[in-house]
Amino acid sequence: MHVGIIESFFIIFTGAAALAAVALYTRQPLIVAYIAIGCLVGPHGIALVSDDRLLAEIGEIGIIFLLFLVGLDLPPAKLKDMIGESVLTALASTVVFFSLGFGVMLAFEFTLVEAVIAGTACVFSSTILGIKLLPTTVLHHRHIGEIVISLLLIQDLVAIIALLVLAGFNAEGSVLSTTLTVVVALPVVALVAYLGVRFFVVPLLARFDVFQEFTFLLAVGWCLGIASLSQALHLSWEIGAFVAGVSLANSPIAQYITENLRPLRDFFLVLFFFAVGAAINPSMLLDVWLPTLVLAVVLVACKPPVFRALLRWQKESDGVSREVGYRLGQASEFSLLLVFVAGTALLSAEAAHVVQGATVVTLLLSSYLVVFRYPSPIAVSETLRRD
Repeated sequence: MHVGIIESFFIIFTGAAALAAVALYTRQPLIVAYIAIGCLVGPHGIALVSDDRLLAEIGEIGIIFLLFLVGLDLPPAKLKDMIGESVLTALASTVVFFSLGFGVMLAFEFTLVEAVIAGTACVFSSTILGIKLLPTTVLHHRHIGEIVISLLLIQDLVAIIALLVLAGFNAEGSVLSTTLTVVVALPVVALVAYLGVRFFVVPLLARFDVFQEFTFLLAVGWCLGIASLSQALHLSWEIGAFVAGVSLANSPIAQYITENLRPLRDFFLVLFFFAVGAAINPSMLLDVWLPTLVLAVVLVACKPPVFRALLRWQKESDGVSREVGYRLGQASEFSLLLVFVAGTALLSAEAAHVVQGATVVTLLLSSYLVVFRYPSPIAVSETLRRD
């Protein structure tokens, strides 16, 4: 039975809303609900939505807007402020978590390339979960919020570099030609974005910024325009969207754009996580349950003490170090994104399922550890529940 785009959206969003309600009742991250509905009604489930091309395209759009907003949050001035404690902690933890993921995958006899990609996926903590479980007062007014956000932003930068490398290896042609393409094309995209913002976007915004609809349309058009240029130059949509965001990060309305594009980003992120779930084959997940479980347990068990030790080394208090460790003690949506971008060219289906399955398990376990121990909007205890 052919299901059109309207019927597909009805199934996706109605199902996501139903499972999201269950997730909220059980104190689970909504990401898990979106992945679960994809697994349930996708090609490997009851196949209500089975158009692979549609699933790939809607997932791609979600990634584009996610990385555009990541770029908007990374003005050069903010990057300078992060040099110091957070950079040392982030880079040291990157080495440790990469080694853990790499070692687990090699122990289960996956290939070297698969182990490298999985190890890289293990580096990141969930920006969405980390921010969502921080009360607003902590997010904006407490030192622990500054540490969490700084570490997540640095991890986002590492993720962008990893995506750029993966996009290069996924491209057709030799490694040398691919490297030359990246070396030449990336500065071209960055230069066009810089000049475009300076001589086109900013003057238009200065003249018409009172029209909110125009600002919204210009931001979306700019994001997709630079993403398209990047794709045309054999980079990727995602890298172009990130560059577009960074180019606007210093503009006076960057915060306004961020706030107004979040609903659009969230709309497409539901579709992206649905696409991730739709790609998961439950029977194959059962075949690789042991490496999946081992990888998940290793990450959940090791991330909190590693962050705690590194932050204590940086002279943070034990309470702050411990809480940051638990709040960042999971894999990330970027872990899923790396698998999505790597595709079948670099990852076997088994390796992809190990990373995807382990990521979901860490999100589940980590969210429980946080909502039972620390203040959050969905904490189990009334004394810990804070908006």
